[in-house]
Amino acid sequence: MVIYGVFIVSKSGGLIYNYDHNIPKVETEKTFGFPLDIKLQYENKKVVVVFGQRDGINVGHILLSVNGSPVAGRTTEDGKDVFDLIEAKENYPLSLKFGRPRATTNEKIVLASMFYPLFALASQLSPVPKSSGIEVLVADTFKLACFQTLTGVKFIVVTDPNMQGSDVVLKRIYELYSDYALKNPFYSLEMPIRCELFDTSLHTLLELVEKSGTANL
Repeated sequence: MVIYGVFIVSKSGGLIYNYDHNIPKVETEKTFGFPLDIKLQYENKKVVVVFGQRDGINVGHILLSVNGSPVAGRTTEDGKDVFDLIEAKENYPLSLKFGRPRATTNEKIVLASMFYPLFALASQLSPVPKSSGIEVLVADTFKLACFQTLTGVKFIVVTDPNMQGSDVVLKRIYELYSDYALKNPFYSLEMPIRCELFDTSLHTLLELVEKSGTANL
């Protein structure tokens, strides 16, 4: 069992907590000849693939290293400009490593706000009144499970597609939330959760689930 991450969304649709647990690295390194048949562009302080995906390198992946030298922004570790390197024929062959970027905090906030109307839409599309909305969403590479409390707070866990017992895990996370966040006199509803005890307890829970399953919860 692999658990990728946990999200908690407030009743108004804002992301109040996220925890990356076991995010796999998606990296591909290839040796290229001149001219480079992949188009790169500098966006959001990253060198990004915008055209010509191939061999596991997809549009949206970022450049991680050139000839083993890590890339920060648009320069390598030794201060060379990435685009100067890839445009000069004498530098080839070039070994380029690409990888999928991790979602930033701002991107996660946007994703949480997008899930909120989808959840509401699913409730309205249901032919049966008082539908609970999206509980499980299955894709080819992951599964998303959602538990909504009576007050409208949504607990979301993202796992591998074969994960069983996600509902049990979500209810245990809700118990931890009740014990360590709601009972904290310094915590205000709808505000981001910043509680070390909640973090450590959640990490322990997810580790237990991955090693032993949900039978002992």
